Amino acid sequence: MRALSLIAVGTLIASVAVAQNLPAQNGPQNPAVKSMNENASSKPVAGANSFTMGQARAAIEARGYTRISSLRKDKEGIWRGRAVKDGHTIPVSVDYQGNVN
Repeated sequence: MRALSLIAVGTLIASVAVAQNLPAQNGPQNPAVKSMNENASSKPVAGANSFTMGQARAAIEARGYTRISSLRKDKEGIWRGRAVKDGHTIPVSVDYQGNVN
């Protein structure tokens, strides 16, 4: 019985050691943050947003918007505000993936 317990413990330790040395996979092909010039979605995607207000503002500006105002993060994790583009003041948003809409 004791030998069986030792074998079980040894097997468990060996399997944990092997699992820790596996190479990282290439991961999903949809990174959380896209480049500042492309959207992964035509609508904002709800999710935990780690962008600061300054980073959200920079993402909006990188898409050609100016005079950004009223920028606040909502309960869905989406930065929302208003900005001017092509002479019109319109609503803008930045989600956790960096999508600017």
